[in-house]
Amino acid sequence: MSPPHTPTPARAAEPGGVPSRDVRRRNLILRVASAAVLAPLALGSAYLGGWLFCAVCAATAAGILWEWMRLVESKTEPGLLLPGLCGLAFAWLLTGLGRPAWAVAAIAAAALAVVMAKRAPEPRSGTTWWAAGGVLYAGAAYLGPALLRRDPALGLTALLFLAATVWATDIFAFAVGRAIGGPLLWPRISPNKTWAGAAGGLAGGLAAGSLVAYASGIERAAVIGIIALVLSVLTQAGDLFESAIKRRFGAKDTSHLIPGHGGLMDRLDGFLVAALAALLIGVARHGIDAPAQGLLLW
Repeated sequence: MSPPHTPTPARAAEPGGVPSRDVRRRNLILRVASAAVLAPLALGSAYLGGWLFCAVCAATAAGILWEWMRLVESKTEPGLLLPGLCGLAFAWLLTGLGRPAWAVAAIAAAALAVVMAKRAPEPRSGTTWWAAGGVLYAGAAYLGPALLRRDPALGLTALLFLAATVWATDIFAFAVGRAIGGPLLWPRISPNKTWAGAAGGLAGGLAAGSLVAYASGIERAAVIGIIALVLSVLTQAGDLFESAIKRRFGAKDTSHLIPGHGGLMDRLDGFLVAALAALLIGVARHGIDAPAQGLLLW
């Protein structure tokens, strides 16, 4: 076995383990390049909607499930991964056939199937329960955007509102946190996030979500602003939750699927929590067949 490669300190890290300026610049370039490729694909499929967008959501959720299983298991057990993948496939099919409630049931049944599966010898206690939680987590990544988009009246508008709120939250939190610094938000979980960044993220998410709603002719600006604020808070909570999961299992990134970003979970952690919350708000008000209207019309 060849000895492990040790990067030269001048290029890889500065004293104290902080990445060097060259490394940070290279990572930033990779992040921007990845976003420049993925964002148009995501928005384009959202614009087209239908089976195509649901397929993109299902494939993304399957990737998230795979990353989760790699994270919580020493090796991926097919008996725990397969029910989740089948549940996502059935959810995609049922959504396309106009049975959104059955799609939700398919995700719940898949999580139950994982719990009921015969356990293999586990290096960590509770792996089966973590795996079932991963099915629900990946299911949320599918159901939130897919069911919002299928609303025939405001599905696309709701997705644009959600995406603008989440993306602006991430961008402003990063920019303001880097520019101002200050006390850390939760150092034990995420050593880079600051209170200043969190406040900047809230301001950015509120502004972006409100702007999309205004440009789309959505009334009741005060209510929409409150919703954008709530979704911005949940975006940051989802980010912290994913950081806590990675810390629990000793991982820096969930995978390396997206250059500069890590894995799908690393990129979509806040979005999937906010999307699920948006879906639940919409369903509570207008039912599962018109959740976008329930989210935006007050």
